[in-house]
Amino acid sequence: MKLKNYHVILLGVILSFVSCNKDDDGTTSIPERDREEQQLTDKDSLMGYFETHYYNASTFATPGNFSLSDLIITELPTDEDGNYLELPDPENNTLLIDAVETHLTTYQETEYEYYILRLNQGGGDMPHFSDSVLANYSGNTMDGEVFDSTVNADSDFDLLSVIPGWREVLPQFSAATSFVENGDGTVTYEGYGFGAMFLPSGLGYFSSAQSGIPSYSNLIFKFELYQTEVNDHDSDGVPSYLEDLDGDKDLYNDDTDGDEVPNFLDVDDDGDDVLTKHEDLNNDGDPTNDLNSEGVPLYLDENSTESNQD
Repeated sequence: MKLKNYHVILLGVILSFVSCNKDDDGTTSIPERDREEQQLTDKDSLMGYFETHYYNASTFATPGNFSLSDLIITELPTDEDGNYLELPDPENNTLLIDAVETHLTTYQETEYEYYILRLNQGGGDMPHFSDSVLANYSGNTMDGEVFDSTVNADSDFDLLSVIPGWREVLPQFSAATSFVENGDGTVTYEGYGFGAMFLPSGLGYFSSAQSGIPSYSNLIFKFELYQTEVNDHDSDGVPSYLEDLDGDKDLYNDDTDGDEVPNFLDVDDDGDDVLTKHEDLNNDGDPTNDLNSEGVPLYLDENSTESNQD
């Protein structure tokens, strides 16, 4: 699964994915490019792609349960000199430049633009950036080469284990409204999120080449979002997305007690020797609403030793 991030997930938390590492063949590594400069290059490449590629827009005029193969992205025809011609059949086709949404995010201290072709929002729950999702997808580079696909066999994965662009895009879609288990062991989903994302290399693998993906490649993914489940990686009663205290979508830099174990993997977030789950005084399964006199949750107050344990 090429979606897997090359960053290591700490402490082996319930994630079964393995990072893709380059072989140590003794060659001299190429200095990593400046992220801001590369983002400008990637943006130019993506804009050029949007201006010269179109999709079969009329297929999606009425919301429905679409499959990956329904979305067809095609390059504009050219004349004998290689100049691009006009959009064919404009009543049914639309240039990507006229259809994609532009979004901004900051990652690795760099502001990135990424792009979404939203074809069906979906009607179920929306995932958080640290949740697990069930999805069907296909990924390709800008030259059309497919490097990864679930091939209609949906995949269940943790968004923390994949490239950062997925943690930006998937939470903007909704999962299915319902599903039916068929007699042959398959499942049919209704009302799920469907679209495509166009990611600059900095929200993908950046300088790290993968099998079928050269370094500094912009990536394109079609996807169907079926289900989502809130993750609590350390089972402390606090959903992982709520342990992002500074709101930067990086759970590894939130460490209240400074013990080098981030809160989302720490069963005692404030280091007061009282397990976070035991600082749920009203036993409602949510430690975030048990506050001290200053309005700080007890599980983040190292001076509080109140517990729901005798």
